[in-house]
Amino acid sequence: MCAVPWWGIASSAAAPVLLIGGWTVAAGRQQGYDPTTGTISALAALGATDRWIMTVALAGLGICHLVTACGLRPVPAAGRGVLALGGIATVLVAAFPQPATGTSTAHGVAAAVAFGALGLWPALGFRRDTPRHPTLRPAVAVSAAVVLLALVGWFVAGLGGSGYAGLAERVAAGAQALWPLVVVLDSRRSRPVVRTTKSRGSA
Repeated sequence: MCAVPWWGIASSAAAPVLLIGGWTVAAGRQQGYDPTTGTISALAALGATDRWIMTVALAGLGICHLVTACGLRPVPAAGRGVLALGGIATVLVAAFPQPATGTSTAHGVAAAVAFGALGLWPALGFRRDTPRHPTLRPAVAVSAAVVLLALVGWFVAGLGGSGYAGLAERVAAGAQALWPLVVVLDSRRSRPVVRTTKSRGSA
């Protein structure tokens, strides 16, 4: 019996494809865009060439996270809820684009919530009673959250002028998009039912 429905598997697989495919295609449409220093949000900003490409990719990514959260039945409700929050915030990132110049408070808040939730959810989604699924063990889940949040920290530091904000954001966002797929693939099979037979004593 499958612990994660097919649509949950499909959504988790589509998430990194949408994100990476979106930023690759959108970046190719920009004149003089440097993916090492340029952020993903800049590809969907007002005034960007064919900004709809990255906008659709971000909205689709958020929807995928929402669907995956609904389908990840082996994960406790707290973890699934925070993953869903990250999905909603990602949709809002697409809905509130950066302006052509300057910054947008709504966009910044949505991006902060999205990065935070998508980095934190593994730490709230572990199970002590599921040793069969390594990604749901406390040590693995918490370690994953630490790594994901550390990558977000690298991105935030890059925004301060290190020159690698675009690269750091791609690594952080890519890892956050891939981890739900890793958990889904690890959890796709439910625990098998073990049947035992009672021995009958001789009369």
